[in-house]
Amino acid sequence: MAFGFPPKHKEIFQLDNIDKEHYLLFAIETAKQLNWDVSFINESGFVAYTNFSMVSWSEEVNITIEEKSVTIKSACTSIQIFDWGKNKKNISLFVSKFEEVKNTMSQEEINSKLIELWQKNPRTENNALSKPPSTSKNKLTGFFSVFKPTKDYFVTPILLLTTISIFLIMVLSGVNFFAPSGESLLNWGANFKPMTLDGQWWRLFTAIFLHIGIFHLLMNMYALVYIGLLLEPYLGKTRFIGAYLLTGIASSIASLWYHDITISAGASGAIFGLYGVFLALLTTNLLDKSVKKAFMTSILVFVGYNIVNGLKPDSGIDNAAHIGGLLSGFIIGYAFVPSLKNFESKKLKLSTITALTVITLLSSILVYKILPNDIGKYEKEIQQFVSMEAKALEVYNLPDDTSEEQYIDEFTKHGIYYWNENIKLLDSFKELDLPAHIRTRNLILREYCELRIKSYEFVCKSIEEDTDAYEIAIDDCNKKMEKIISTLTNLQ
Repeated sequence: MAFGFPPKHKEIFQLDNIDKEHYLLFAIETAKQLNWDVSFINESGFVAYTNFSMVSWSEEVNITIEEKSVTIKSACTSIQIFDWGKNKKNISLFVSKFEEVKNTMSQEEINSKLIELWQKNPRTENNALSKPPSTSKNKLTGFFSVFKPTKDYFVTPILLLTTISIFLIMVLSGVNFFAPSGESLLNWGANFKPMTLDGQWWRLFTAIFLHIGIFHLLMNMYALVYIGLLLEPYLGKTRFIGAYLLTGIASSIASLWYHDITISAGASGAIFGLYGVFLALLTTNLLDKSVKKAFMTSILVFVGYNIVNGLKPDSGIDNAAHIGGLLSGFIIGYAFVPSLKNFESKKLKLSTITALTVITLLSSILVYKILPNDIGKYEKEIQQFVSMEAKALEVYNLPDDTSEEQYIDEFTKHGIYYWNENIKLLDSFKELDLPAHIRTRNLILREYCELRIKSYEFVCKSIEEDTDAYEIAIDDCNKKMEKIISTLTNLQ
């Protein structure tokens, strides 16, 4: 069982008495008889992709032929940490079938197939899209190489290091390593509708770089490295960072539109956006047919699994952000096609990215402006409740030498008055689109205000009539209010 990024297995064999040309022919025939898709053929080898099945997830088999030896490497193309022995089995199958092919082909058949092989023109375009998608993966030499920018893998490690650094700074400042509180996330810039729509638009961007604990961070960074290794060599630095940031903002807008009181943070929306870009490219003729077949299935399985998993109750997964990122990435991927066909045109590339940026920002501003912020409005106005409650309770702070007339006047004109004003305020919230639990809380608060008014009225009567007859009624109100306060505390 292989472990790594990606999981892979490699073996080196001696050519013995077979020359490079004949080994290449036998190897291609072997791959075809195993029903592998063969592509990127040249005199030094080729790349093949196994079929997707229950025991194989379209692994990439790379045959590299040198003067006296051949290297056979099988690597996973999907997001996996373990290969459960698939890659080693692929090489064993290849070696076994190779011997069979070599021993059964006649000289006449060999000559015929050699002529046919070299009559076909190999792909020689000087274009990033002519390379197999594992090009950057093969350059990873160890764990730390994941963080090292290279020519075709430049933006991804920078995003990786930036996101991890922000998380470490958060932890060093006191944020919980495993499960940050909602307050901590909001302080650092998480996306939250009441606050984001209240002028804090920058949360649409900052939320992309925040994560809800170490496990959330590790899962997202693993997925980012995987898609970065595949996609960045195809898109180039500018398109890749443009796609990441634009789909990240689009995913934040989608989360804002769907969720009312959910705190949203994480790079997964932008990562799904990159998957959307890659899926769009896989539906075009820009990529080799064998590449499309191998990667389309594995990516669809990954995307489908995560979206279905996000449908589970209390999953904690922001599916709105995932879907928003995926769809925006799909659109951006198609928008990149003209500039990718003319890969060397910097003018076309920059004009495409500029247009996409303008469209994304204008669309985001439009959605930002038209989205109602009833909860934000409620949170602001409920502060008036707290203020008027404090004023209504000031009657209990009157000095000892206050006359009975003053007591009654204060309880009536200030105490009962402010409790009635709070009831009016709570009734005005009925016009707002609020979640059920907030509406329930408002009803309980209204009952609390009514009990306060009754209590104040009983106090006034007891003073006016100079009697203790209302003590039981006042005590009953106090007990009911204590119960309501306990209920409200549990609802928070």
